[in-house]
Amino acid sequence: MASVIVTPTALRNLASLIEILSLPSSTSERVRRALDPLGEFPRLGAPLEGRWSGMRFILGPWRWMILVYFYDEVTDEVAVVTIQDSRSARSASASR
Repeated sequence: MASVIVTPTALRNLASLIEILSLPSSTSERVRRALDPLGEFPRLGAPLEGRWSGMRFILGPWRWMILVYFYDEVTDEVAVVTIQDSRSARSASASR
């Protein structure tokens, strides 16, 4: 089973989204639950392209929340690198 870590950058992204969008106090727990399947299925998410090549994403507790991660097969570790609002023009996408 892969270990799943959330990087400091992703934690800052999440805190910013919580504040800017006035998300509920349960948001962090909801994100944690959305990440749980990656421990067992680290390739679950769709691969990204372009500047995000080599990374994958899954949707968070809301369809607009993108959880971008990198899976290191050697260490069997999933690292969540950013959490973004898909409605933003600068968000990660599968293709452009």
